Amino acid sequence: MFAEKRNRRSDMMWIYILIFLLTGSRGMAQGTTNSNIIVNTTTSPLKVYVNRNEAFNLGSDARLICSNKIWTKAVFVIWDIELKHKTCKISFNHEGQSSNSCNDGKSLQNSTDQSFLHIPNFSVNDVGVYKCESTYTGGNENYNITVGVTAPPVVSAWLERRGNKMVAVCRAERGIPAANISWSVTGNQSVTQQNNPDGVVTVESQLEVPEDIDRENLTCIVRHQLWERERTLVPDFLPEGISIFYFIPVFGIIFILVAGFSIYALKKEILLRQCQPTDSPKLPPQTEDVEEVEPYASYVQRVNSIYN
Repeated sequence: MFAEKRNRRSDMMWIYILIFLLTGSRGMAQGTTNSNIIVNTTTSPLKVYVNRNEAFNLGSDARLICSNKIWTKAVFVIWDIELKHKTCKISFNHEGQSSNSCNDGKSLQNSTDQSFLHIPNFSVNDVGVYKCESTYTGGNENYNITVGVTAPPVVSAWLERRGNKMVAVCRAERGIPAANISWSVTGNQSVTQQNNPDGVVTVESQLEVPEDIDRENLTCIVRHQLWERERTLVPDFLPEGISIFYFIPVFGIIFILVAGFSIYALKKEILLRQCQPTDSPKLPPQTEDVEEVEPYASYVQRVNSIYN
């Protein structure tokens, strides 16, 4: 009897390991997945603990699977989500009751065979730790999933003349994680990395091209986690040999001139409105009261005649 129970537990362990491998293979279709599984066979009912790392492409629709069990057999499923700026919870049970405090598009959805957490338009704000507890008849599964984001960079390369030197510039913009840049030739080079507030990273490498190097043999090699193959670029001069950085002061001067002219025109219009005379209503010409003046004049004439 004891041997039979031990064999049964051993079989259950292999079953869950197989389930885990199948789950991992499904997760790789959307992003990268690394995980480990612990099966506790000393307790009844059976409990499974899974720690997993996943990453999804920026802007994609992500799908997180908590359990490989058929969703109709689940007693309840609870997702506790810990993000950078907030925490929230999504849950449902077999009686049809559900709750969602995330209010950002995340939702529990059911396919033909299992339930999953749907995250639309995955962004850096969705990066965090997703803890799921799935309880069903005869067992309990607990998943701790650390979720990250990936984004392919935009690459470019060009040549510049700085004094009597020629400098090659290679740039990989807005990638997650940071790209790796190398050159086909050796020389004095410098690498800068800019971490943007939204989580994306821009890497730029500058190489002083040796005088004895043929430009056709100069290439920039960019590698990134999302690419199966590296990207190779051949830098060349910008039109008319103008560096892209030379346009920055030109655009700045144009902006200042346009802003100054706009402010001057606005002030002039305000002054013209203030100096323009307002049309005041014309008053009728005042007429002297003839009736009051004439008696007074006749009185003066009479007094003068008496004195005379």
